[in-house]
Amino acid sequence: MPQPAGNRLARLPPWISRWLGYRSSPPKPLPSPVNYFWSFITAFCGLLVLQAIFNYSEYFTSRHVPGIIASYGASAVLVYGMPQAPLAQPRALFGGHFLSALVGICITKLFSLMPSASQFESLRWLAASLSTAIAIVVMQVTDTTHPPAGATALLPAVDMDVWNLSWYFLPVVLLSSTMIMVVALLLNNIQRVYPTFWIAPATPAKVQQKPAGSP
Repeated sequence: MPQPAGNRLARLPPWISRWLGYRSSPPKPLPSPVNYFWSFITAFCGLLVLQAIFNYSEYFTSRHVPGIIASYGASAVLVYGMPQAPLAQPRALFGGHFLSALVGICITKLFSLMPSASQFESLRWLAASLSTAIAIVVMQVTDTTHPPAGATALLPAVDMDVWNLSWYFLPVVLLSSTMIMVVALLLNNIQRVYPTFWIAPATPAKVQQKPAGSP
């Protein structure tokens, strides 16, 4: 997707702006087999990088961080399989996951204040449902809707490994989003385009209409 001429990325050298998703002219559509190839390569590499970091870094293994936050498998479908989709752009990827993780942790911690642990355990299902419902509204209000993030909101209530991370879940989510995006910038921009926008889609320039009767 071409970017407007006033885009700040246009001021950068082409060898930099290309890897940030800027194109001065519309790219040619790729044949479906080529798109399938890049979807496979990018998804494989992106998820591989995530799991390598969390499974083999002593910093994370010593803190019992899960090998991967499961909802990022769904993010890979969007970011690597549909890189031009509005729901796959960085604002949605970062904002959706982070806000949903924050909602999930806050709601589940509120439920953990129940008088007894057994009461808390018996109501985890309610905490999970409420977390995702609130996260959906938060994403709508902030224009950061990213469907896989609905699962991110669930995890503190339904996954003990994530619950045990407590507030440390938030930086883990931020790092996961960052690595998913970095791989997307490097590989999606070889023959495809990512992102199509960073914060908000470009608004088309208004065409001034000539008054009736003017030449």
